[in-house]
Amino acid sequence: MKRILYIEDDPEIGRWTKEDLEKRGYEVEWLTTGEGAVQRVRGADLVVLDVMLPGLDGFTIGHRLKKEAPDVPILMLSARTSVDDKLQGLRFADDYLTKPFHPDELAARLEVLLRRFGPVAQEIRLGHLLIEPELQRVTDTRTGEEIPLTAKQLQILLYFLKHPNQILTKEQIYEAVWGEPYIEGDKTVMVHIRYLREKIELDPGAPTIIETIRGLGYRVRL
Repeated sequence: MKRILYIEDDPEIGRWTKEDLEKRGYEVEWLTTGEGAVQRVRGADLVVLDVMLPGLDGFTIGHRLKKEAPDVPILMLSARTSVDDKLQGLRFADDYLTKPFHPDELAARLEVLLRRFGPVAQEIRLGHLLIEPELQRVTDTRTGEEIPLTAKQLQILLYFLKHPNQILTKEQIYEAVWGEPYIEGDKTVMVHIRYLREKIELDPGAPTIIETIRGLGYRVRL
């Protein structure tokens, strides 16, 4: 049974959403404020987070949750429909759903997020690469030779594969791989990705596996 941490202060919306999700087979812990959410997120498979909350707003809570548990997906709920609000939410959240919403759409989005953040396949083919996460091995299929990666390079690559098609910031990558708070301006991630590209890209100067999304971060498409 997948566990959802649900943060919503509206009692009517919170009640019927919790009941609907439980009918669909989820275990739901419902909080009406962000207080205590950081302590509970590690035990969750997914977070559903409202923007308008008493005390700290959902954007602030969401950033804290993502820092604490970067591998737990977050779906933002909000009555705000402006592009600026959505972009602010998507700086840390993995999906954004505007109110009012149909329960079937919420359930469908949760299923997509859970699949995306689920276990990595035993074998992944990515261009000319064969990646075997459990064996921690990356092979060049053109030559059949293993590509020697450092521990950090492998962790970065596997982190991308756990979040396929998603833009990941330097902050997210650093905190997930190094397990420490990211300091603005730190070039550690940039340097490691440059060396990783030199090993896995056909043309490191024009990478096609690890894309740079200017001003946002990096992405690996599957």
